[in-house]
Amino acid sequence: MTTDQRDDARPAAAAGRGSRCRRAFTAESPLPGLVLTAAGVAAAFGADALLPAAGTLMAALVLGAVLANIGLVRPVFVPGLRAATRTPMRAGIVLLGLQLALPDVLGLGAPVLVMVMATATVTFFGTVLMGRLLGIGVRRSLLIASGVSICGASAVAGVNGALDAEEDDVMTAVALVTIFGTAAVFALPLLRGPLGLDEAAFGVWAGAGVHEVGQVVAAAGIAGGAALAPAVVVKLTRVVLLAPLIVGVNLWLRRSEGARSAGGRPPIVPLFVTGFLGAVAVGALGVLPEPVLAPIEVAQNALLCAGLFAMGTSVRLARLVRTSGPSLLLGAAATLLVLGTGYVGVTALF
Repeated sequence: MTTDQRDDARPAAAAGRGSRCRRAFTAESPLPGLVLTAAGVAAAFGADALLPAAGTLMAALVLGAVLANIGLVRPVFVPGLRAATRTPMRAGIVLLGLQLALPDVLGLGAPVLVMVMATATVTFFGTVLMGRLLGIGVRRSLLIASGVSICGASAVAGVNGALDAEEDDVMTAVALVTIFGTAAVFALPLLRGPLGLDEAAFGVWAGAGVHEVGQVVAAAGIAGGAALAPAVVVKLTRVVLLAPLIVGVNLWLRRSEGARSAGGRPPIVPLFVTGFLGAVAVGALGVLPEPVLAPIEVAQNALLCAGLFAMGTSVRLARLVRTSGPSLLLGAAATLLVLGTGYVGVTALF
């Protein structure tokens, strides 16, 4: 190549690079939305560091909603945000399975396991029934029931992978498990003495009745060191129930809606649930050392944050406020139901 040819090629190469950059930020490219999502996740972790009671998942969801409602989410971000609403959350649910220690769960003994499953079952179906009586949509009721009875925002995200509910429904469910779970952190330790529970019994009650894993740790930690271990194990036992719950929701969808849409039947066992069960099996083998599990937990939280942030950008707060009155009542009633049912079970065992 001659000198003149090289000189002519440089502007052409620069123009090509500029063209590729412009294509990366066209209306069809997911890159801008994914960059915004990554920034939202980082901001959610920062907010959690400043105000731990809120939690990263709730912070991500609220941040996305705020950005959308003040007009900062432009059309160029939409493809990337749409891509972030499903795959990251499902990947986060899969990684959640690695945190479960099945030997510890089985070590609780049959009576405690039966109590935990009975509490979750009564809470789930009781919440769905109360939602129907309050005139709340079935998808929102299912999301609230899942979050309260199983594992908070993670359960909401997992079950929504099957339901594909409206963003307003998801935000309402996450907000409710955050609000009432945080309230339980402060209320339950004050009730331990009047209810006559020793530390071990209180730990089981907190694990069976408080919504988020972090909230369970906070409530049990206030009560004492002897309450913390049973509280965490009981809570993780509830997390194991996430897989059969999602399968049950998919069976319900196949019966109620799949038959009415050609080719629209959802799978009985979604791929991410299979991945979750596989991760539980890997966790049960104990082959992953703690230095590996710690960053996996951070990654799992970040993936769920990404999905909830992207979902929050589709929420319209004015519509949410207009429809959240009955949902607030349902969240309170569901929390009282799970705590009341769990307390009856604990008093029968201790």
